[in-house]
Amino acid sequence: MKLAAIDIGTNSIHMIVVQVQRNNTFDVIEREKEMVKLGEGVFATNRLSDRAYEEGLEVIRRYVQLADQLGVDEIITAATSATREARNGGEFLDAIVKETGIAPQVISGKEEARLIFLAVRQAIALQGKKALVLDIGGGSTEVVVGDEKEVLFRSSVKLGVRRLLDMFDHQGPIGKEALKVLEAHIKQVARDVINEAKQHGFSQMIGTSGTIRTLGEAVLIETGEESLQSVNAEKVSRADLEKLTKKLLKLEADERTDVKAVSSRRADAIHLGGVLLTQLLQLAEAKEITLCDASLREGLIIDHIQQYAKKGADLSEHEDLRYRSAAQLALKYDVDLEQASHVAALSTQLFCGLSSLHSLKVYEQNILEYAALLHEVGQYISFKRYHKNSRYIIKHARLRGFTNEEILLVGHVARYHRKAEPSKSQKKYRKLSKRQRNIVAILAGILRIATGLNTTKNQLVRNVRCQISKKEVKIIPSGSSTLDIELWAADRNKKVLEEALDRKITVLVNT
Repeated sequence: MKLAAIDIGTNSIHMIVVQVQRNNTFDVIEREKEMVKLGEGVFATNRLSDRAYEEGLEVIRRYVQLADQLGVDEIITAATSATREARNGGEFLDAIVKETGIAPQVISGKEEARLIFLAVRQAIALQGKKALVLDIGGGSTEVVVGDEKEVLFRSSVKLGVRRLLDMFDHQGPIGKEALKVLEAHIKQVARDVINEAKQHGFSQMIGTSGTIRTLGEAVLIETGEESLQSVNAEKVSRADLEKLTKKLLKLEADERTDVKAVSSRRADAIHLGGVLLTQLLQLAEAKEITLCDASLREGLIIDHIQQYAKKGADLSEHEDLRYRSAAQLALKYDVDLEQASHVAALSTQLFCGLSSLHSLKVYEQNILEYAALLHEVGQYISFKRYHKNSRYIIKHARLRGFTNEEILLVGHVARYHRKAEPSKSQKKYRKLSKRQRNIVAILAGILRIATGLNTTKNQLVRNVRCQISKKEVKIIPSGSSTLDIELWAADRNKKVLEEALDRKITVLVNT
């Protein structure tokens, strides 16, 4: 199974693509990063600028196209502080959904902290130690304390390089008086959170994010480490970071790129990042920090894999991309995949048993199976009208491997598995071709009976067969227990299939 994670950050938009292995580890097969500076000006104006809005949208479009080319099964997407706080953040997210089909989750600072720690824990060997982890972003800094087994403390403070740049408007050199104001502000905002983190105790301080890694790499180069393959697990001292920060504070923005490891895209705010990091280290009474090259995007992947593992869903070996895609969507929306698979199996038995009447082929059988797997995804939103919610989710979920018609038909079959019967008086159904309406009516009719046969969710009906005559179809379920409720529910749901097949239907047990 291939997964992609897109981290829509305040400074940069990142994507990683990974191949998940059987033991629920993963190998990174692609990394992408663009310093869009989505949060530029946000904390002063409360709006994403037109430039950031359009550039961010274009980067995400490109990432999604790349993920498709690489055969990714699912794209996990999270947006952080800039999108959370911008008045047009919702509009930006709507545009992403409309143009790419992915729906980013806007996560809280605390959730961001938890996910970051998941990533750090797999990148740095804690070896029984408790660690305090800092992640300095564009709009916020996440603070986490944990060990190999659990997160003990997590918080987020509104301190980030973009936020500080908007607040102090100092791209150029910063004098002593302005520096005192900046340091006092950082201490005021961060002191309580750092003190609370210290109460949990820690023996190691770890830093992640582009700002910290850039500062750390610059220190390592200036102290003689010229041939770095990676900065991960490398240690840098607070004293050296303070020395570097003093140097950066004296330089103009374009001069900071003369410092090795500082790119032109990061030069406008890296000096503020240095002040922020060194002040946090002082508050934590830490003399050094360990650099980590894993962050939120890796955390999103790890969390996704762990959630599937908890649900016992190892889909990576299934050969059919469409099945994997449908099953993953079902799990994403908390569908009981075992129950949905049972309904799918009953639906398939009915489809095959009625084949002489409907004359549909494997194509339609597959549509029925995927609709059965997904017919309850809408309950994630609410039980009321969940069949309509299911159609909406299926339509917008970017199911991998499906054609547009397949998605259309799967959504309609799921929508008509309960409540109102298919009718040309309904606008969306009326838009279907005559052939498509026939397929939907037959498959939805079958799915209604199959869901009825599992109405108690006890999977009592194990097999179902059909007896066909000129005027009647007898549907005969069998199982290991009394099936009175299942028979009643299936009989109650038979009308749509009766009309589609032009046959009276009787549901009864074998006597």
